[in-house]
Amino acid sequence: MLQAIGNKVKGFWKEEDGLGTLEIILIIAVTVVIALLFRKQIATLMNNLFTKLNTQTNQFFEDVK
Repeated sequence: MLQAIGNKVKGFWKEEDGLGTLEIILIIAVTVVIALLFRKQIATLMNNLFTKLNTQTNQFFEDVK
């Protein structure tokens, strides 16, 4: 009986079916933590990119006219 329990524990330990789900959860958690830590810098970067995009788009359409 003790050997059967030991075999079940070893089988459970070697089973890797849930490993992909755990990895995905950890990747999402790390991404969320990084986004929260750097949210001000990310917001500033995005605002700068959209401002530059808007400026260049306006210049392009003025040149086309």
